[in-house]
Amino acid sequence: MSSPEAAPTGPRILLHSDSADVRAQVRLGVGRRLARGAAEVDWVEVATAGAVVATVERGGVDLVVLDGEADKEGGLGLCRRLKDEVFGCPPVLVLTGRPQDAWLASWSEADAAVSRPLDPQVLREAVVGLLAPARTA
Repeated sequence: MSSPEAAPTGPRILLHSDSADVRAQVRLGVGRRLARGAAEVDWVEVATAGAVVATVERGGVDLVVLDGEADKEGGLGLCRRLKDEVFGCPPVLVLTGRPQDAWLASWSEADAAVSRPLDPQVLREAVVGLLAPARTA
């Protein structure tokens, strides 16, 4: 008797913004799947920096998307904190307020940045590009 195979799981993406509209825009831009026939993305949405840190420290996250324009602790400072404090931090994509903020993304040690207004194609390409190395590892 053969055991049933487990359903394939898609990437687990931690999505941070204090704005439900921004989170919805990111989910819509990236889409439910990263490729035709692929498993659905498992979105973990959080609105606070504390929830981001706790979730990343627990592990099991393939990618972190941080809103650089979030109130209180924005995604740029939070990215720098994660990269400095969390061993084996997953790749981080930051959403910046404008293209001129690319230097802030570099300072934050983000693996990639996408500026507003969010272009769905650019956003999706950044997410797929950051997750590709994890699939080949």
